[in-house]
Amino acid sequence: MGNALFYHLTRQPAEALLPVLIGKSLQQGWRVELRGTDPDRMDRLDRHLWQGNGFLPHGLAGGPHDARQPVLLTIAGQASPNQPACLMALDGAEVAADECEPLQRCCIIFDGADAQAVARARDQWKALTAAGVTAEYWSEESGRWERKR
Repeated sequence: MGNALFYHLTRQPAEALLPVLIGKSLQQGWRVELRGTDPDRMDRLDRHLWQGNGFLPHGLAGGPHDARQPVLLTIAGQASPNQPACLMALDGAEVAADECEPLQRCCIIFDGADAQAVARARDQWKALTAAGVTAEYWSEESGRWERKR
């Protein structure tokens, strides 16, 4: 069962962290599902990932080659036929404990300036750990990403 890593954003937006996490996942040979809740946000992330530094091959779910995508951007409730080893969830997208079973890693990324996002992440932490998923909390408060205990 993959660990759930909670990334508490306090200094930068998700758009700055995602290319780093996706790049590291691809270096491991993992396919990635990037799950959000808002189609417009996922469209913006699609454009952002194409325009950033470096090449991050990906696609928006609903295309003819979804199963072949190294990174597939989905909306909560959509299937991810690319068989991801890493799931990255944004904006409070639901992650069920049983989804973590086949994964190498699950990343839950939330905005520390949004009280609702923080509360949602706390609820997800409680639900996942109660179901036996090992969770880690990562903070950028010091200016660099650090795992907190």
